Amino acid sequence: MISLRHKALVGTVIAGICLASPWALAQNWKPTQPVTIIVPIAGTTNDTVARLVAPKLAEKFGQPFVVDNKPGAGGNLGASLAARAAPDGHTLLVGYNGPLAINPSLFTNMPFDPQKDLAPITLAVKAPQYLVTTPGTGITNVKDFIAQAKAAPQKFSYGSVAVGSASHLTMEMFKSAAGINVTHIPYRGAPPAIADLLAGTIHVGFFVPGNVQQLAQQGRIKLLASSGKKRFASTPDVPTLAELGFENFEATSWIGFLTASNTPKHIIQAYNTAIVEILKMPDVKDKLESMEFEIVGSSPDEFASWIDTEIKRWGAVIKETGTKLE
Repeated sequence: MISLRHKALVGTVIAGICLASPWALAQNWKPTQPVTIIVPIAGTTNDTVARLVAPKLAEKFGQPFVVDNKPGAGGNLGASLAARAAPDGHTLLVGYNGPLAINPSLFTNMPFDPQKDLAPITLAVKAPQYLVTTPGTGITNVKDFIAQAKAAPQKFSYGSVAVGSASHLTMEMFKSAAGINVTHIPYRGAPPAIADLLAGTIHVGFFVPGNVQQLAQQGRIKLLASSGKKRFASTPDVPTLAELGFENFEATSWIGFLTASNTPKHIIQAYNTAIVEILKMPDVKDKLESMEFEIVGSSPDEFASWIDTEIKRWGAVIKETGTKLE
């Protein structure tokens, strides 16, 4: 006859196995068919990150990982496809702050709920933006830009990569903090916006380092400040806006991996372990750091918390500016 003590011991062992099962199962899980990695935007750094990670995942899991660009509706199209995918680990999303944190407040009708319909895997990378201008504007620094904008409020314009993008809303946040008015000129992506910046059609803008750093090295673009908590290691002479008196100013672009909600925890854990390892591989790490990305490699729970924080941060900016899209 089994004693109460033995029953308790068996119960404890079974409970321990159950608690450890997602991690134990994750060690043996592998996809059984090719995996689609949806990138909800054409080109850009999101595509670069996806194509860096995809072949490494294929090596680890023994199945093809196919990058599929699905742009449209500010990233909502591709993100909603991932949200509606079967929760079996065969569809991943390379998500970013647009569809995951900005659009819930920006769009009147969202086709999905990023916090309910998607399961975070890991926040892969973050990157502050640069506030930039060109030598031809005669703007020497942030203080000078603010003074000139206040003196001639109709003179200056700024470009963004799209309405509702971090590029757009970061400038709106800065305008509010600085008490200036600068006309917004939206573009479809960074290349045309930067082309017009170089041509003198627009005067300033917020852009991620990968879009402007080489031009800055050539002397064609001037870096006025960055929007992160600390200076970039490659440009230690460029101050942050927080240093310049804009207390707690932080606006980062970021990229992470997600999958459909209700995907089993052991599958999410398997992908988290694999992707975090890949981000630390020397060739991947060197490439990402050359693009001025800060490698994060968070847990799923940490990424979920970050998305929640970002939704609140950008939602406050959108409410203040009154920006809305259908």
